[in-house]
Amino acid sequence: MCWNPRLPISWLLLLIQLLLLDAVPISMDKTKVVVPEPKAEAEAPANVDTGLHYDRYLREVIDFLEKDQHFREKLHNTDMEDIKAGKLAKELDFVSHHVRTKLDELKRQEVNRLRTLIKAKQDIEGGNDMAVDHQVLLKQFEYLNHMNPHTFEVDDLDRLIKSATNDLENFDKDRHEEFKRYEMMKEHDRQEHLKTLDEDGRKKEEEHYDELKKKHADHPKVNHPGSQNQLKEVWEEADGLDPEDFDPKTFFNLHDANGDGFFDEQELEALFTKELEKIYDPTNEEDDMVEMEEERLRMREHVMNEVDSNKDRLVSLDEFLVATKKKEFLEPDSWETLEQNQAYTDEEMREFEEHLVQQEQDLNQKAVDLQKQRQELERQQEQLNAQKVELQQAVEHMERLKTQNVEPPPEVHIEGNAVPEFHGLDNQIPPAPPGHQDQPQDHQPVPQAHQDMPQVHNEVPVHHDLPPGHQEDLQGL
Repeated sequence: MCWNPRLPISWLLLLIQLLLLDAVPISMDKTKVVVPEPKAEAEAPANVDTGLHYDRYLREVIDFLEKDQHFREKLHNTDMEDIKAGKLAKELDFVSHHVRTKLDELKRQEVNRLRTLIKAKQDIEGGNDMAVDHQVLLKQFEYLNHMNPHTFEVDDLDRLIKSATNDLENFDKDRHEEFKRYEMMKEHDRQEHLKTLDEDGRKKEEEHYDELKKKHADHPKVNHPGSQNQLKEVWEEADGLDPEDFDPKTFFNLHDANGDGFFDEQELEALFTKELEKIYDPTNEEDDMVEMEEERLRMREHVMNEVDSNKDRLVSLDEFLVATKKKEFLEPDSWETLEQNQAYTDEEMREFEEHLVQQEQDLNQKAVDLQKQRQELERQQEQLNAQKVELQQAVEHMERLKTQNVEPPPEVHIEGNAVPEFHGLDNQIPPAPPGHQDQPQDHQPVPQAHQDMPQVHNEVPVHHDLPPGHQEDLQGL
């Protein structure tokens, strides 16, 4: 999870914002401030993004539930604990048919959206040829009942409320852990940098670091967040009003930016800007803007814990007025900033260092294993290359043998019977008689006795005991 400097509001903020409560009347004789007229219902403020990945679905469901008169009345009469216990979700059975139909449509759209996201993720990971079991993958989305993708039921509203509540309640805890790791990593990197320097370099670096810390701590006094002094400073410097005319009710209405009758978390955080400007300047080397946002969230969290009596993560006008009468508001303790209140202990830093060392060892071992795998693959590749060379040599050898093979002599064919080749009679054929040398062989007469001889294509035995008449015939041939 990446550290986010902005904390989203709770789901309950969305519910109450949509109720469009009227602003509390202001007593005009207590201040010179002219309070703007309340906004008409048609100009109701837009919902604030909760930061949840299902924020749009959550807001659309609440929008339509708020339009049902019965559900709206139940919302007014149900406290936070009953909402968390699921009592409000059971009222879904009594909302109008039109609202239920629209909720069914919203759920079908959300299920289709999740299926599209799952398919896109599968495509990115190279699994576009794989069959996707949407029912199995939808189990990871606990804020809706995936077994029934068509209708919005009581279980869907109950899941949505519990998921949003749980996710937002854990946000502060996760944020603290993320910031703690950020601070410890910053210190770790500084120490590692010092190890790369010589003795003189380390001395100069340490002196520079101490100088920056001292410069950062040298700032005006920071008022206790939510105290009278802090709010009066906003009243005077931000609102341009006389501090002698400070009135809590007027102050509340001036800074209720969306006019819903509540201070949400972002509206509270805006009140601390003047205090933060005393400590942090983005142009200064010694000021860390990540720490500034953490300081802002610490202030908001502190005020919420002191003022938000019903723990709905909203500050109503009544809660605010009650808090202004407490001793903590009139005579607050001094506020410890981050440089006075280190985010981690020495023990946590030691464990963090050990964890980093273990991570480095694991990475080194993985690098060694990968190197061994690479060497093994290279060895196998060399073997394959040697086998390839041997195979090529064998193929070339077979080609040479094929080209060196002697072909048998071609057959001699003439019209009529084939005449064998004779190698007798001193291996010479007697010359043709005079007058017959220019005649083609295929027109010379062949004796009847020779026509009865079998056809011979290769060498045949030489007969020396042929009758005299036959020897003359041979000479004629």
